[in-house]
Amino acid sequence: MFAFSQHKPSFSAADAVKLQAAGEITLVDIREHGEVQSTGKARGAIHLPLATLRQKADPANSECHPDLACGKPVVLYCASGGRASMAAQLLGQMGYNNVHNIGGLTHW
Repeated sequence: MFAFSQHKPSFSAADAVKLQAAGEITLVDIREHGEVQSTGKARGAIHLPLATLRQKADPANSECHPDLACGKPVVLYCASGGRASMAAQLLGQMGYNNVHNIGGLTHW
């Protein structure tokens, strides 16, 4: 259904929200805490700042986020798309093969 996509969004933010609501993807906001507090996040998204992503995405780590361990496609966004791209690369290096960068919340 999805292909690995680091750079170019493979579907829209609206599609991502619908797919997340249907339980088909894990939607991740990787912005910092202050950013999320001041602007909010997409409905249903989990918040994992980029600095904590390696720990929270490692299935061998006791602090692995359960939504990342479920095998669903992971869809990332940040403020402008840059950190989401870095996060997609990191997850790809960790063995996640169904990762999508849909850009920044400012594009929505």
